[in-house]
Amino acid sequence: MSDERETLTYELFGTAARELAQQVADDGYEPDLVLSIARGGLFLGGALGYALSVKNIFVMNVEFYTGVDQRLELPVVLPPTLDRVDLTGANVLIADDVADTGKTLELVRDFCAGYVAEVRSAVVYEKPRSVVRCDYVWKRTDQWIDFPWSSLPPVVSRAGAAGH
Repeated sequence: MSDERETLTYELFGTAARELAQQVADDGYEPDLVLSIARGGLFLGGALGYALSVKNIFVMNVEFYTGVDQRLELPVVLPPTLDRVDLTGANVLIADDVADTGKTLELVRDFCAGYVAEVRSAVVYEKPRSVVRCDYVWKRTDQWIDFPWSSLPPVVSRAGAAGH
């Protein structure tokens, strides 16, 4: 990974979210619900929900990053855990900000497997090393990404809180 960084502004995020929604629509995929991976995927999940007229937005809390390019060995689902009965038989669109290693998306996709009618994924960024090839990608990069929601330090400090 190079030392250069990709910088996403809130304005550019709005463009990215709209263009991703258009990719989904042009593909003919009609999700019954959007499954956002918290925290970074919350922004995209909400934007896609509005753009695609999907009111059912679900959240899975997954912790993987602990800092800039620092992560746990494996992603961990944090409580509350989503009830699979809410997903059963649905067309699901998973939303996240980035597919870096892809392990978080893989965990969430595998969580859905066998329960949903179909699962697809949409990300703002996908990196070449991702183990998951996302269905809808706004931009591919191998750079570290500065997202507008996580590039500044928190306004408060909490014990044990991760930066990303």
